[in-house]
Amino acid sequence: MFNYKSIFRNGLHINMLTRLLFICFVIIIFSCNRAANSFLSSAAFNKVLDSVSNMNDGGKKEEAIHYLDSAYRHSKNLNLLQTYSYYRFNYNYFYSVKGDKNTSLLYADSMLNLFNTPDKKSGYTTEYGQSYFYKGDVLFDQNRYNEAYENFYHGKIIGNNNLDECVLSDYSYRMGMIMYKQEHYRLAAAYFKNSAKESAACAGNFGAFYRTQELTDNIGLSYSAVNLTDSALFFYNKALDYIDQHQIQYRDRREMLDVARGVIYGNLANVYIGLKKYSQAKTLLKKSIRINLRKGNDNQDAQYAELKLAAVYNNLNQADSLLNILNVIKKQFEYLHQQDARADWNYLMSEYLVKKSKPDEAIKYFIQYDALKDSINQKNKALKEADIAEQIKRLEKDNEFDKLKKNNQQQNIYLNVTIVFVVMLVMIISLVFLNWQKSKKNIQTLGRLNQQINEQNTHLEHALNELKLNSQEKDRILRTVAHDLRNPIGGIASLTSVMGEDDYTDEQKEMLNLIKETSFNSLELINEILEATNSANTGLNLEQVEINGLLTNSVELLRFKAAEKSQTISLELLPSPLELMISREKIWRVVSNLISNAIKFSPAGAPIFVKVEVFEREVQISVKDSGIGIPDKLKSQVFNMFTDAKRPGTEGEKSFGLGLSICRQIIEKHNGRIWFQSDTEHGTTFYFSLPK
Repeated sequence: MFNYKSIFRNGLHINMLTRLLFICFVIIIFSCNRAANSFLSSAAFNKVLDSVSNMNDGGKKEEAIHYLDSAYRHSKNLNLLQTYSYYRFNYNYFYSVKGDKNTSLLYADSMLNLFNTPDKKSGYTTEYGQSYFYKGDVLFDQNRYNEAYENFYHGKIIGNNNLDECVLSDYSYRMGMIMYKQEHYRLAAAYFKNSAKESAACAGNFGAFYRTQELTDNIGLSYSAVNLTDSALFFYNKALDYIDQHQIQYRDRREMLDVARGVIYGNLANVYIGLKKYSQAKTLLKKSIRINLRKGNDNQDAQYAELKLAAVYNNLNQADSLLNILNVIKKQFEYLHQQDARADWNYLMSEYLVKKSKPDEAIKYFIQYDALKDSINQKNKALKEADIAEQIKRLEKDNEFDKLKKNNQQQNIYLNVTIVFVVMLVMIISLVFLNWQKSKKNIQTLGRLNQQINEQNTHLEHALNELKLNSQEKDRILRTVAHDLRNPIGGIASLTSVMGEDDYTDEQKEMLNLIKETSFNSLELINEILEATNSANTGLNLEQVEINGLLTNSVELLRFKAAEKSQTISLELLPSPLELMISREKIWRVVSNLISNAIKFSPAGAPIFVKVEVFEREVQISVKDSGIGIPDKLKSQVFNMFTDAKRPGTEGEKSFGLGLSICRQIIEKHNGRIWFQSDTEHGTTFYFSLPK
């Protein structure tokens, strides 16, 4: 028989993990009842949906739907797909399990109502199209064929407009089902093939896989109905091979794979019955029955397989076996209520009684069979007589008419827009003409202004050149003055050092020390002036320098200076050597300057930390002290030359305000950057980075 079933009707037995999840959820719901403000999050609801799917697959459909309803009542802020999944689970439960068409129709309408804006319709085309198909399925079962076809066609239009072949696959599948029920078997096979081709665009999940094997089986069933035996066998075996190819991928759904095999075995047996190969048919039917009679599996299909097996026993005149299986089927009618299965059972029972020479009893069963068949034929009469092709043509014409109507409305809008545009264009041309007349004077005025601007630009260019020359001249004068002053001041410093060893009065020695200290401070200022002017005008002598070694050398040279104030310098190097293309002398100058500043502005006994770190595109070096910090009002001035931000050190050390300006010049010439973080409570950390 047909494999036209929702996946939610078949599945695996629920595993222990799912049972534990269910118990945990009951506890959560109980807690939520005690605390009205407690709700499941969106992420938690996704886990509920996964658990419900597993429970459905395991045949725990009643537990699954109660579990889902409880979760839904205690959730908020669910997104569209989560709400859609809630309605879809309920739809499948009432449609497939309860057979309650009216309630399932309400859930189908609820799904459609979710897509109430153009964005939602275009953003969720698969779900939107499926909602129409779900509604069409219910209407079809209620024999409301025209309404059903309209919903199917709406789903198809959604797929066409959005190029969604997965939606078109669902449409072709349903049209194949209708063609089969109308006994247009070749046309049904064509629809099923088209659906299988279109389903390749669907997401590669278990649902898409299960639909593909079902479509392949349905193609074989359609060919079997027109006695194309070889084609039917080919597609049945193709469906079985397809399941075998994916059994490892879906090993957690083994029970559902067996259900699918069981259905195909039963359909395959039909072919062998037609070929009178009863031994092969019996083997296949028994395998099918053994699979689908299990709890939670497709018991209805198992009953159909039992009826086929009973027909085989009848053909083989095995009366005892025939009676035994008919008695088994009779007990199943307490919970399986398919009218066509009951009709076949009455026919086979009459056949058995004829074989037992009980014509009076046989005629009673045959009369019941005949009445049931008449009822079934009467029910299917409207469907078989319906001209689906004509109805589809009518729907297509209606759709074309709607398109033309919309196009006409759009054309009217375009026409009105064009008229407005032409009026505006005339107005613009008029304004342009008027402005053109006025613009002649403006052009002349602009010409004069442009000439004045050009003259001013020329003056500015001359001024900039003169400023550049003045700056160069200023640097030259500074270098000359500094150079000329260094020798005499150096001589004064040396002379006062020698004189300090002679026998002078205390007052004279104090004056000599003052001259000596002033001389050395002046020499330090002169050296910094020379360094500042040289840094601004000279190029870089770049070479490969190992950064760990450079830092180690700088720190070691300054440890003695730090020791004079009982300070310690900690150095944290890179774990492995790293070479940079830099000027060794200039970067050494920067590091030494920053460490010297840290010594100068830190109190006696304070630690100093030097650290180097490597990042994706640069190397970063930091010097941290615990000194007096930089006040907020001076932070913007520290890198300026001859800045007002200069302050004496913690023990009165002299500061000239040139060192950090020199550091910035050097780092910027290396395409790096220098910055600091400072407050008066925790000290200052200077950073500079160099490209790798």
